[in-house]
Amino acid sequence: MNIYRKHGHSEIPNETSRLRISIAGTGYVGLCTGVGLASLGHHVICIDVDRKKIDMIKRGVPPIFEEGIEKKMKDAVSSGLLDATEDYDYAVTNSDMTFIAVGTPSVNGSIDLFYVKSAARSIGAALRGKTTFHIVVMKSTVVPGTTESIVSIIEKESAKKYGQDFGVCVNPEFLREGRALHDFMNPDRIVIGTGDKKSLAQMEDLYKDFGAPIVRTNLMTAEMIKYASNAFLASKISFINELGNLCKKLGLDTYKVAEGMGYDKRIGRQFLDAGIGFGGSCFRKDAEAIIQKAKSSGTEMRILQSALQTNLEQPIKIIEVLEKRTELKGKTVALLGLAFKKDTDDVRDAPSICVIKDLLAKKCVINAYDPEATKNMKTIFPSINYTQNVQDALKGADACLILTEWEEFKDLKDDDFFRMKGKIIIEGRRVLQREKVKNFEGICW
Repeated sequence: MNIYRKHGHSEIPNETSRLRISIAGTGYVGLCTGVGLASLGHHVICIDVDRKKIDMIKRGVPPIFEEGIEKKMKDAVSSGLLDATEDYDYAVTNSDMTFIAVGTPSVNGSIDLFYVKSAARSIGAALRGKTTFHIVVMKSTVVPGTTESIVSIIEKESAKKYGQDFGVCVNPEFLREGRALHDFMNPDRIVIGTGDKKSLAQMEDLYKDFGAPIVRTNLMTAEMIKYASNAFLASKISFINELGNLCKKLGLDTYKVAEGMGYDKRIGRQFLDAGIGFGGSCFRKDAEAIIQKAKSSGTEMRILQSALQTNLEQPIKIIEVLEKRTELKGKTVALLGLAFKKDTDDVRDAPSICVIKDLLAKKCVINAYDPEATKNMKTIFPSINYTQNVQDALKGADACLILTEWEEFKDLKDDDFFRMKGKIIIEGRRVLQREKVKNFEGICW
């Protein structure tokens, strides 16, 4: 077909050993899913409205910072298994299933479905010209009932019948930023929600070699599993942070308490690292969305509401600890770490944002360093001092706050802090080692 040649594409053969997949959205979820599936031998076409991203993917250059993605992406592009386009018609026509992996940003606590609905309309319009069965897979995080409502959009735009001409599935992601590609390739479980046997069989075929348990359910249950998982993890983090605040007052080591708790198989050690709270694009957004869904359903999520409130207050605890040590006005504070967690450049909802705002309000000078997140933080705070390394951030500082658990911070020694004007060191994440650094304090240990 000439339209595909015009965009520099050729039609992709439907080889029996490989599935043909298109993915709408090239953020962490969409791109890592696409690269992961392409690395397993499937033909993948990424769809995005951002031409710059499309061009980068076509060159094998990741538009995100993510461990392990660069090599797998280059290999997939060079082998012809990974492509990218703005053209939904091309992508849908040359695939047997389309994943929706676009963003669902928060608006007043509820999720904004603009991008999901836009993708559904584009997919539906592209399906008009198809004669073969096509599966639409919801990978974006959406509240229970959303995917069922999307079916009518696809039916209207495609003039085709759900269950007969196309199928719909919910296949939530459980990926950690910084380890997203690893998590995709090594899942704890695979959740498939669907309403027709043909779509379920195709999805099972896609995941047959992953070696993970498959949870088969309906659409709404699959949507809820994702929210329930994130809500529980957010609550677990806020619990250990509240406990950590108490341990701090009692002179106890919260991490030793967490170690003792973690051996209990009913509890587990993961997500019991006390600190300045969680950030990122998911936990708060998803918790707020399920709270709003509960309200609209006539019930409350009181535990989750408390967890969010605790997390909102937790970053400022490090300022409270600092203020007990020194007057802040006019002081220079070194911030080590800006990303919401290590191994990512993502600063969305990062605790460092609250810390910076509070320090600026108290008339402090800030020297900030992060190995990956400086560029993104500059869009929020363009006027603070950003340094190229730890040493420059510490030079002449009256105090140092460690906000992200980057591996390079674990190597810091007393000698590194001699550059400071005053040696007040407070950790928001447990990073420093007592045998290397003598005097420092933790936010809640």
